[in-house]
Amino acid sequence: MLLLHLVSVLTTLLCVGESYTTRSAVSWAVAGDAAEEEELDTHSDEAPAVLVDNIGIWKPAYPSSVYRDASEKKPELISKSEDASSASPASRVFSYRMEEAKVAPSVAVPPPHEETARLARYTAHYSDWGHVATISTQEQIKGLPFGNIFSVSDGPADNSTGVPYFYVTPMDNTVTDPRSFPFASLTFSEAEGDFCRKQVYDPEDPRCARLTLTGKMVEVGPEELDFAKEAMFSRHPVMKKWPPGHNWFFMKLVLQQVWLQDWAGGVCHTA
Repeated sequence: MLLLHLVSVLTTLLCVGESYTTRSAVSWAVAGDAAEEEELDTHSDEAPAVLVDNIGIWKPAYPSSVYRDASEKKPELISKSEDASSASPASRVFSYRMEEAKVAPSVAVPPPHEETARLARYTAHYSDWGHVATISTQEQIKGLPFGNIFSVSDGPADNSTGVPYFYVTPMDNTVTDPRSFPFASLTFSEAEGDFCRKQVYDPEDPRCARLTLTGKMVEVGPEELDFAKEAMFSRHPVMKKWPPGHNWFFMKLVLQQVWLQDWAGGVCHTA
């Protein structure tokens, strides 16, 4: 009797299991014989509709297959007369020729840690982005620290000034904060490049240099505007195609203190 009961339970479980398909550890019901038609392709990384949440903070995005398909398309097979409307949406998002970016020349090894001034300048110049911290004016966290990532340039590839420039929009919370308290800190890490990775240094290892520049955020004046454009657009050419409706403008950080951690045994700072 017990054996018959176990067989009955197993049969029921197997029948129920036939009405589901599993992909990436997520199961959802499918209808009878249509299961094979509804299943995602084995190599697809597109989530089923039930997994897409377009209500909260998560927004729909192009699946990686869009980019993969575009990269697999061989250049010689692309017709010059191909209609622009047939291009994938991903290929039209802020696209630009990579050769337009005038990247600072690659330096395999940074200056010795004893040469703190050179190392600080090296870190600032060869970093394409940094972390900016301000005192927030957002209602929920007013008066508290708030950090954000910004693209940055201290000058064209062949002209390091040591002054960080930004291309920003007033729609960004970090840009509105300095109107109440104009001071900010900009932090770079040598972990952005390949040096720390090749040396197997953790980003928090003191031998992996960290540089924090603190000062006053100010809008770039007319006399300096051309240089700011060259500094930012030569290093970040995609910025030239950003939506003009966002009222972009240039800012810079007028330095008051330089803080550098580049080795064990303490930090070096100057005001």
